[in-house]
Amino acid sequence: MVPAVMSVPNVERSRGIGALVTGNLLGGVAIASGIAVGGLLLERLGGTSVAGLGQAASVLGAAVAAVPLAGVAARHGRRRSLALGYAIAVLGGVLIVTAAVVAQLVVLLAGLALFGVGQAVNLQSRYAAADGAAPGARAKTMSIVIWATTIGSVAGPNLSDVADRFGRWLGLPGLTGPYLFSVVSFALAGAVVAVFLRPAARSSAPATNDAATNGAGTGDAGTGDAGTSARAVGAVAALRWAAADPAARFAVVLISVAHAMMVMVMVMTPLHMQHHGMSLRLVGVVISLHVLGMYALSPVFGWLADRIGAVRTACGGMLLLAAAVVLGFVAASAAEGSALTALALTVLGLGWSVSLISASALLAGTAADHVRVPLQGATDAGMNYAGAAAAALAGPILAAGGFRAVNIAAAVILVPAVAAATAAVRGGRAAAKEADGRHDQTVQHAAHPAETGSGSD
Repeated sequence: MVPAVMSVPNVERSRGIGALVTGNLLGGVAIASGIAVGGLLLERLGGTSVAGLGQAASVLGAAVAAVPLAGVAARHGRRRSLALGYAIAVLGGVLIVTAAVVAQLVVLLAGLALFGVGQAVNLQSRYAAADGAAPGARAKTMSIVIWATTIGSVAGPNLSDVADRFGRWLGLPGLTGPYLFSVVSFALAGAVVAVFLRPAARSSAPATNDAATNGAGTGDAGTGDAGTSARAVGAVAALRWAAADPAARFAVVLISVAHAMMVMVMVMTPLHMQHHGMSLRLVGVVISLHVLGMYALSPVFGWLADRIGAVRTACGGMLLLAAAVVLGFVAASAAEGSALTALALTVLGLGWSVSLISASALLAGTAADHVRVPLQGATDAGMNYAGAAAAALAGPILAAGGFRAVNIAAAVILVPAVAAATAAVRGGRAAAKEADGRHDQTVQHAAHPAETGSGSD
């Protein structure tokens, strides 16, 4: 049977990708602008003891929103899901500004949680890009959308000072101007997605015998407003399906593991560097190199995943993650470890990028829409929960055993991904052998056709 092919004209596909890239860029600017001053604003209202709650609230907001947004995407299309998420983030920004004006800490935390939904939207936009891409170009298309975050991550913090001065000029309290800027950026991102993102036909996913995917046809993709051909399953059912599929299970595990490792090491690196007398300027350089590693080479890794396969590329990402924690361990033991620390954080960012892109490409090619879309949302939720847990554990680990212990703990986190990768590779080999067997049987049948019993008249 010939698989369904996509019928999206190249012009519409390019316009859709352009809308997602623009939305991700604007969303990245909004997120980075807010993150740059969120802790300072919390400290002003509640003291130093609550300064770290801002990032936790935003991460939890992104995690909680991931599954409902995926549900909206499965039922009504990606466009409505992404636009709704950006609208919620706008509301969060408005609440943050309001909380600063009335000096209400609880309102501020609620606003930061809603503000974090913007991060969930930026993550899910990569799947929207894959929905409209040809099967052989999904990873590359996703990586281009992810790459747009680089610009936002760099530009956002650099605009914070200008935005703060503008906010003061309007009579708002200090540090609220950047969130005013974020509100505008999120609103523009939502408008771009709502106006320019259109439904895209989605080729049918690989066939499966699992009951969860029976009856799913090609349908319309979730990039626009078209629904899928079967009722979307819940997040738990989608994860249950993934648990029975080696490739999908590997993708789900790797995304959470890579993010947890990255967060655990990244959030403790500035503290480790300052404890060893390194300057704040040097800390900024190291974190900048880390962020560049996370996003700058995304298109290269996407091309690689399409070229040699997502599983192989994902295994390469795991090797980079392992190399990063080894370098971090050595840097923690060195007397002058600033260069090694910078190298470790850069490699960590690269490993995260390779792992995220290749694992996301695996998810984009598994199951039918009514299973795949909820599974993607559940995976992103797990990714954020894993990051929040890793950040919470990193502090006590650093206090107890130093930066070497942090890197050892990060290495331990990698173990489940190694086990899942082994199962995925074995499953791929078994599937290849089965396909070869079917091919041989077909050839033999063609060479020795069965007797038809036709007469000689």
